[in-house]
Amino acid sequence: MVPIPCPVCGATETRSGWDCGTFAFKVCRGCGHHYQNPQPVFDDLKARYQESYFQYEVENEEAFFRLMVLGLEDIGFSGWEEPSRKAGAFLDIGCATGRLLEHMRDRGWRVQGVEICAASARYGREKRGVQIFTGPLENADFPPGTYSLIHFSHLIEHVPDPRDLLNRVSMLLSPGGSAIIVTPNRKGFQARLLGRKWRSCIADHLHLFHPAGLARLLSDVGFTIRRVQTWGGIAKGLAPDWVKAPVDRFAKVCGFGDVMLFWVSK
Repeated sequence: MVPIPCPVCGATETRSGWDCGTFAFKVCRGCGHHYQNPQPVFDDLKARYQESYFQYEVENEEAFFRLMVLGLEDIGFSGWEEPSRKAGAFLDIGCATGRLLEHMRDRGWRVQGVEICAASARYGREKRGVQIFTGPLENADFPPGTYSLIHFSHLIEHVPDPRDLLNRVSMLLSPGGSAIIVTPNRKGFQARLLGRKWRSCIADHLHLFHPAGLARLLSDVGFTIRRVQTWGGIAKGLAPDWVKAPVDRFAKVCGFGDVMLFWVSK
């Protein structure tokens, strides 16, 4: 375990946040960012993404894929996709089994994936015939400015240094290119209601962003925020459908959904 400064504002003073027993979140006194501090070293983190993680990805790939497609629909992707597709290629960081890569390839994109779980990357290459680099993004030798669209869903909360990740994304984007980031919303209704029992409060999540904090970090790196969308009011099973459906709609309209999507441009 290593102590780190706040990745959003750089402050080192924290107060206690959610104590989950084997791990705990601290709250930055400077900006309110929730993050594990101290946090596991990266070599230990990488060991978590092995065979059991691959099985989890395979079992849930269609459900995750549907959510990613719905997120793209929420930001009117089909309306601005064509000029972006002509300008460059599509990169999916943390692409898991390559399901979204396959979908984008079938829409006419040149695609490339990055996946730290070797079994998932191999599955995507062999089953779907898509290019996937195995390892963290910093080990991939991709030419700068290659991609007009970079997507990473439920990834930024896992990485030790989210600022470094965003800097690398900016370097790989072509001028005017877009990035789509999806991550749990620390200020969403479920997080406020459930606290440390929130489903995104898990050991694999090193950071739990709220909209203002992630917006600040993105702006610091040089991105222009084009749209922020949230969705998910109550997790399935926590309430009957007649309660869940209207709360989900209300959460989406009012911006306190469980998950948030940022569409940004370089």
